[in-house]
Amino acid sequence: MPTETIEALVDGGAASAGPPLGPLLGPLQVNMMDIINAVNERTEKFRGMKVPVTINIDTTTKKYDIKVGIPPTSALILEKLGIAKGSGSPSSHKVADLSIPQAKEIAEMKADDLLGNTLKAKVKEVLGTCVSMGITVDGKSPQDAQRALDMGEYDHQFE
Repeated sequence: MPTETIEALVDGGAASAGPPLGPLLGPLQVNMMDIINAVNERTEKFRGMKVPVTINIDTTTKKYDIKVGIPPTSALILEKLGIAKGSGSPSSHKVADLSIPQAKEIAEMKADDLLGNTLKAKVKEVLGTCVSMGITVDGKSPQDAQRALDMGEYDHQFE
């Protein structure tokens, strides 16, 4: 069973028959729009972000399988806060403030990629990313927010 694998970085929910997918799918003589529509449906929740996608196509039967990667934590934080980039000098210049519920949403999206055993541990990983981006958490430094998380200050949000 000959299989072709296509790996591409697509715009979440907005892939088209143009580059990068079109030129890769065209020579395989598959129903390109079926595949593009399926990619868009699977990446819709990442609209406005670049999303890694892997498409495995059986060149005989033309059946396909799509695997959608998750954007980096930093990209999810930027999207959640509606900002273009983090701080150029994160220790002295803060660019935005992330709430614990927003950090929790990001941790849930990235659950399979994060190392923590619990949701709280995964949220702490997200807060760690905020350190290098110049982003505060609930008006505190990310490190102080991590300590508050450890002390149980946010436990009511994890019930």
